[in-house]
Parts: sequence; structure tokens; C-alpha cells
Amino acid sequence: MQQKKIKVGVVQATPALFDIEKTVTIIISWIEKGANEGCKLLLFPESFIPCYPRGLDFDAIIGRRTDKSRNQWLDYWNNSIEISSEHINKISVAIKKANLFVALGVTEKESTGGSLHCALLYFDNQGNLIGKHRKLKPTGLERYIWAESDGSTLVSLDTPIGKIGGLICWENYMPLARMSMYQKGVEIYLAPTADSRETWQCTMQHIALEGRCFVLASNQYVRKSDYPERYLEDLKDEPEIMCAGGSVIISPMGEILAGPLWNKEDLLTAELDFSILAKSKLDFDVIGHYSRNDVFSFEVNKQPDILKV
Repeated sequence: MQQKKIKVGVVQATPALFDIEKTVTIIISWIEKGANEGCKLLLFPESFIPCYPRGLDFDAIIGRRTDKSRNQWLDYWNNSIEISSEHINKISVAIKKANLFVALGVTEKESTGGSLHCALLYFDNQGNLIGKHRKLKPTGLERYIWAESDGSTLVSLDTPIGKIGGLICWENYMPLARMSMYQKGVEIYLAPTADSRETWQCTMQHIALEGRCFVLASNQYVRKSDYPERYLEDLKDEPEIMCAGGSVIISPMGEILAGPLWNKEDLLTAELDFSILAKSKLDFDVIGHYSRNDVFSFEVNKQPDILKV
């Protein structure tokens, strides 16, 4: 049986921080670039809309909120994205024209109530929004600006290009969350992140080997000078390069296929040979002959069945 091969792309780029209109335009330009490169799947970084607000503390004080923190929150909230918005429609039209699958990291604004969620949106090649994962547990001060989610958004998608699923940033350090992806036979594991440490590469290689899956990890490239002028005083003690990137594509055998990419914007591409997926299961299959169901049992509360696309 002939195993398929598909070309995928990982976007390492800089959004227009705190500016949803300009960032949507940037996203569309990268979608067009991905199509021109022949990609069938494109992954964007964590919270590309409106940005990952690295270096800002939102004036966080236990037991007290300030006018400054509420104004920063309003700025971030205003530039976050609603699923039913015209911004989503513009992105969908571009995706359909490009004829590729897209996974887009955003800060999602709830239409009722107004809470924000760090989310990963999945679009098919016709521009349809086919799935959404919300970050289960924001890390550190992220908990101040993003709400938590539950198992109902731990989704995997069975698509013509393969079984796709993923986790956001430090969710990838949660063994049981990873297992929820493996349990559904994920083949292309997506890991949008804001972690630009070199140790992140070790985590990505481990997941590829553990899950016997392709791993695509995407991060932003952001300099202090990319921030709006109104925030530069708050960032005066930060280095000029605030996020160096580190995006990477890894095979099920832990081999680096593209990247890691540092200190610039670019599109990483690689061809995924699905015969490697099959061959990798010879000696290790985390949900097959290595799972030991006679010893261990695993169930995820509220996790939906794998979605057919």
C-alpha cells in the first residue's frame, strides 16, 4: 500500500501587536505564501491574534485592580477575536482560495460574558472552522488574562491529510493531556507556543518519539520595538529580542525535518512521509502494544469523539 506524503508549513512571524485588523492582513499574506510553497497544512503560533503580551504585567496586584490594568485589559480584549466575526470570515475566504488546512493560535473573546481564552482554531481547506481547542490551564500570570477550559475542547480531527490534534504551549508538559491526543491516534501533532527556550526543542523531540507522530511547533518572533509605543515604558527593562522563535518540525523518529528557526521571521516547510509513521510503530506504540491496557487504564472527562472531516 502506497503511503501518502504531504507538505506542511510552520509560520514563525510577528503579528501587529494589539492590532487585530493589521494582524488579519498579516495572516492572509502568510496563508498565500504557504499556498505558493505547496503546503497542505499551515500552523500559526500561540495567540497570534492579537499577540502574546510577553513582558507586560497588567499591573497585577493581589487583592487589587488598577485603572491601568483595566485599560491594558480593554486594549487586549478589543483586539481579541470572536468566532462569529468578520475577521474570521476574511481568514476563511483566504484559506479557501489557498486550498490548505490551517491551525491558527488566537486569543478568543466570548460573545457572551467577555472572558478571553487562549485557543487553537482548526480550518479545513474550504475555510470552514472545523474544530477548536481552548488552553486547559494558562500558566503563571496568563491566568490573570485567560480563562481555563475543560476536556470538551481536547479535540482531534480525522482529515484527508491525516489525524490532526495538538496542545498549546505548556499543556505539552501535561502527560495526561498528551495521552488524550495519542489515544485518538494523532498523526500530526500541533504545538503552538510562546516558549523560546532551547529546552523546548527537547520537549518537542520527546513528544514525537513518545507519540510516534509528526510534531509541528510554531512560535512568534517579537522584538521590543514591535510593541505599540504606549507600552514601551513598561518594557524598558526587557531585551530587544523578546521572543527569538525556535519553530521546528520533527519526525516520529525524533529527527528534525526543519528548523529550529531563530531570530527571524520565515516559513518552515517539510514533507511528511507517512510510511515513517507506520515504520516507527515497529518497536513502540503508545496506544498499541506498549500501552499495557491490562495494567493501565485511561479516560478523559468530557473529551469528544474524534471528529471526521
